[in-house]
This record gives sequence, C-alpha cells and structure tokens, in this order.
Amino acid sequence: MREIIIRTNEAGQRLDKYLAKYMSLAPKSFFYKMLRKKNITLNGKKASGQEKLCAGDTVKLFLSDETIDKFTDQNRPSQKSIAVPVKLDILYEDRNTIFINKPAGMLSQKAAKDDISLVEYVIGYLLESRQITEEELRTFHPAVCNRLDRNTSGIVAAGKTLAALQELSAMFRERSLKKYYLCLVAGEVSKGGHITGFLTKDTKSNRVSFSKERTAAEASAIETEYRPLCTGEGVTLLEVHLITGKTHQIRAHMASQGHPIIGDYKYGSRKINDSYRARYGLTSQLLHSVRLCIPECSGALADLSEKVITAPVPELFRKICEDKKIKRSCLIWPHGVQEGLEDLH
Repeated sequence: MREIIIRTNEAGQRLDKYLAKYMSLAPKSFFYKMLRKKNITLNGKKASGQEKLCAGDTVKLFLSDETIDKFTDQNRPSQKSIAVPVKLDILYEDRNTIFINKPAGMLSQKAAKDDISLVEYVIGYLLESRQITEEELRTFHPAVCNRLDRNTSGIVAAGKTLAALQELSAMFRERSLKKYYLCLVAGEVSKGGHITGFLTKDTKSNRVSFSKERTAAEASAIETEYRPLCTGEGVTLLEVHLITGKTHQIRAHMASQGHPIIGDYKYGSRKINDSYRARYGLTSQLLHSVRLCIPECSGALADLSEKVITAPVPELFRKICEDKKIKRSCLIWPHGVQEGLEDLH
C-alpha cells in the first residue's frame, strides 16, 4: 500500500487527472476499475475520480510496488538533467507566481521534444531554490501563462502552483489584464491608431496575413492600439497595447500599416534589416513586452492584485534607439513591480 498526501501544487485538479499523471503509463480504465473496487481511495472513502483534490487530502493506493512501478514512466528524464542552469532575470516573484524578463532568442516553451525553453529554466530554478521537488514534478509542472515569440523579449508570467497557473492563464485568456509592448518601426508615425481586423495563419510558412474583413472561416479577430512615443532618424518608437493576443499580431499589424518592426525579416524589409545586422549585429526584431497591468484579484493571485510589472529595455534595443535620436526618457523603464500605476509615461 502507498499513501500520498496531496500538496498545494497538486490541489485543485480532479483525482482521475492526478492519478493519470502519477502513473502515466496506465490506461484510464485501470484507474476507474481500481476506484470501483476501492483499491484506490480518497480520504479513506470510495471515490469516483471526479472529486477535486484539496491540499492535505490522502490518496491510498492498495497496489503492489511492482504494479505502481509498471505504470510509472521510468524513462522520464530527471528535470535536473535537462534544466541547464541559467541566471533568470526575475522581475517579480511571490509564493505562487514568477515573472521573467525573457531575452530574445529564448523559447517561451518547447517547440520540439528536445528543446530547452524558459519553462525548463524556471523549473530548474525552482528545484535549485527548493521550492519544488522531483517527486512533485511527477504530478505537476510549473508552466508559463503567456508566450512570446522566440525573438521577442520581455515579460513572461509563470504559475508555480496549480491554482495560480489556472487563475493567471484565465486572466490572459479573458484579457482582464493589460499588455503593453515597445517596438521600433521603420518610418515616421505621427499619430496613434486603433486597428481591428482578422489574421489568417499559414502553418507551412508560419506566417500570418492581415485583412480588414474575414476572408477565411479560421481567421482570428484581432485588435491593437498604438501610439508614437518618439520619432527619430527614419524610425519611430511605438507603445503598443495588445488587446487580443494572436501569433505575430503586432508584427503583422505594423507591417500592414507600412511600418514594419526593425529586425523583423518575416514581415519587414530585408534591405533595412540587413543594414541593422551589419552595423549592430541585430538578429531579432526590436519588439519588447514592457508592461503588464494586473487587475484587482484574490485567491492564489491575491499578492498580485493591482500591481504593474515592468521590464527594462534590452541594451541593444536601447543603443539602437539612442543612435537614431530617440529620446532617452522614452527608454527608461523600472525593473520589477510598481504598486497601482496604470500609466508610467
């Protein structure tokens, strides 16, 4: 017999989902059979599997160690062996959440099985700081709640507990928080704009196309606001309020307005981008997630209520802007968290 005490990171999920993670090689029918026969119990009682687990609950497996081992993935790599140590730029952290300033070039999450992404780095950090154990990773993996393109820098939020992961992900999905970006675009933008329309994705080329009207059933409705902060030599620094959050939305939107983002080879001008690569070694678009405004919240996110998370502009982004005569005051953003500030500029 094996007794399991449910921890905070495991609370909030259904019993059958938890069992499927604990013994990942077992078919679902096995769990339901064992539950019916009371070979698996919850708090000493017969369970259906639909129950939502709470911290402190007791799950008893009246199974042999051989049976449990047979249904456990013994080939699952140790998290310590794949999470290469890296120093994370932590903007804010509490008991339940962590916000990272992701550099350009790093994946937010895996695109292929063998990738190492920000998720693995975060888990490595939590293991190193003893905030999670290898045993806990059998049934719960901390994960990111929002994704940035590999070559976009800035704020990525992650949940350290299941409840926080669910609540913060819902906040992004329901658009109850506000997301702001900085980008350097080609040309002079004299006034702000509010763009609505539709994006259609070509999965083969991993490109999206923008149109004012829906041209395909699978097209996604999108909405973006932007305002110029400063115009320099042939470029404009924009603040963008991302209202919806679809793949390549800002990049495709700005290109559709005739102002592609500097460094964006997929949607921008190769000639312009080649000149920046030759002079500065620029290999990514100058697009940075600079600010997240959190609404009033409670529960697992109570510590986050009405906070504003900000991420400093990367050094190369700053240098190019200053060389192009962008006002330095537009590039100064504090590191971390501010209390109840909606507009910092």
